[in-house]
Parts: sequence; C-alpha cells; structure tokens
Amino acid sequence: MKNPNLHDGIILIPDFSGFTEFVFNTKLFTGEYIVRQLLSILIDENNQYFKISEIEGDAILFYRYDPKPSYEKISKMLRNMKNAFNRKVQELTEALSIPIDLSLKFIVHYGKFSQYNIGSFRKLYGKTIVEAHQMLKNGFAEQPSYILYSNSFLESSRNSTINAGCDHQNLSEVGVIQYFEN
Repeated sequence: MKNPNLHDGIILIPDFSGFTEFVFNTKLFTGEYIVRQLLSILIDENNQYFKISEIEGDAILFYRYDPKPSYEKISKMLRNMKNAFNRKVQELTEALSIPIDLSLKFIVHYGKFSQYNIGSFRKLYGKTIVEAHQMLKNGFAEQPSYILYSNSFLESSRNSTINAGCDHQNLSEVGVIQYFEN
C-alpha cells in the first residue's frame, strides 16, 4: 500500500539544555513565563519557514517538505534563532533578577515522513521522526549549545560544506555537530 502523504522533508528540533534542572529550581509561574517567552522567540525567528507539528515541554518539532534543502539557509536561520534566544535569556535574567541556566541545541534531519490527522491534531509519522528524536539523546556533544546536522540532511542539501572556521565534530555514523561560539 503506497502512502500518498509520504514526502521528503526536513525535521528541525530546537531543544533546551538544562531544562529539567530549570523546572525543578524555578517557581512554577516564573518558569512557565520564561519557557513561553523562549519558545515564542524561536517560533518568531522561524518566520513561518517551517511548520510546527508539536511543542512538548522545552522542544519544538518543526518540519518542512523540501526535495532539496539549503544548508546555508538553514544554518543562517539557526544562528538567528540562537542569537535571539541568547538575547531573550539575557533580557529575562535582568528583568526577573534570576539566573537562567538554559542553552539551546538543534537537531536537523532529513528523510521521508508522512502526516495523519487525529481530531484537530496533525501528527508526523515515520522512521525519520524517530531518528531525529533519538539524536536529541546523543552522547557525542561536548558542549551544551550546538547544531547536529544528520548525514542524510548534509547529503540532501545544497551547499552543505561546514564552515572551516566553525568548531565542529565529524561523527561518521551520525553526521556533524557544529558548536556555537561561547
């Protein structure tokens, strides 16, 4: 049986590092306010390029059907998201007079996936979705703030040469981790 909803596309998951400790060490109302502000800034910086499938806790599951994604465009967007996130963390730290020890990591994966509806919800389905979630829980990253580009994304994208000046780590079995400057 062929699935007419099956398409090639990008999965992007921005996720906060340090979230569990943050939740346990921050008052409920304050923590909710901070997380809402930080997730909102990521959504705003997306400029509707990606669609949102789900928001779960501290992570957003973005997707975009795209037969030939652009590494340069995605890389620039993620840097803008990271910079906006950092500015918002600084702004909230000053406004609320509390330390906010959160950083941001991104998973960028590519492959085939489909969608189905349950009531008013649209759910993504496929091996690509599971693989992207598994990449979140990697033991490879040496710093909390990074982008993990999967091999499948790098192979499918145009201009997928990692900037030589960037601190990065090649993981032949997974892809490339590109670290943000500290």
